[in-house]
Amino acid sequence: QVQLVESGGGLVQAGGSLRLSCAASGTIFNVNAMAWYRQAPGKQRELVAAIISGGSTNYADSVKGRFTISRDNAKNTVYLQMNGLKPEDTAVYYCYADLQIGFWKSSKADYWGQGTQVTVSS
Repeated sequence: QVQLVESGGGLVQAGGSLRLSCAASGTIFNVNAMAWYRQAPGKQRELVAAIISGGSTNYADSVKGRFTISRDNAKNTVYLQMNGLKPEDTAVYYCYADLQIGFWKSSKADYWGQGTQVTVSS
């Protein structure tokens, strides 16, 4: 079975930086896309950044220019470098992966990590 394990959350002052990591393990034939979502208290989960198999990236307007998503294909790991953090970035950050888990490309499934807390103090 596939697992996503996240790390790197914590408490940081406004203007600081954090780097989140998410490693996918298990039987994986291909990584179609990986992404980071976040959910603040009382709010819906929202997409922060995504990276697809070809390397294209997509960011929420609120994080453009401050956050960078990247991927290590050999390690099936995705990173989120967060610079210039603001109190409004405080949330639980979730890793998401769209994975091919069988020989056929149609054998795909979505996975979520357990979440990691990011708290930005003012």
